[in-house]
Amino acid sequence: MVITRPSVDQIWVWLDNVPDPEIPVISLVDLGVIRDVAWVNDVLEVTVTPTYSGCPATSIINLDIETALRDHGVKYLKLKRQLSPAWTTEWLSERGRAKLEDYGIAPPRPAGGPERCPQCKSKNVQRVSQFGSTPCKAQWRCSDCLEPFDYFKCI
Repeated sequence: MVITRPSVDQIWVWLDNVPDPEIPVISLVDLGVIRDVAWVNDVLEVTVTPTYSGCPATSIINLDIETALRDHGVKYLKLKRQLSPAWTTEWLSERGRAKLEDYGIAPPRPAGGPERCPQCKSKNVQRVSQFGSTPCKAQWRCSDCLEPFDYFKCI
């Protein structure tokens, strides 16, 4: 009896439907925390790099990955935590950056600070606090529409 298993490409498609628990409009794939997917004999190994080593959502992320894959029939699964190289905002996909902005979170920029307000697109913005709703975000405000918004900090 030959056991068929899903392709690595199919696994990536499934994982692309697993949302980040803190920002549900972006998938774990677009966030860049899923670093590798590989079959090692009959075990599917998924390598995950948290956004930072103390991220409180790490256990939820792992549970969501496991649940999604088991729901698709993956029986033997190993989640590998990889801390080096450390996650960086450079790993965010372009699609993920666009989804963040559409959701009202300014995507990270290496130049520092948001390019524009995600609500009205004005470039007239100012930092309110280095600390936002989660450790990876800062609080900003638009001086034109007066709306506050999160900026996803560069890491």
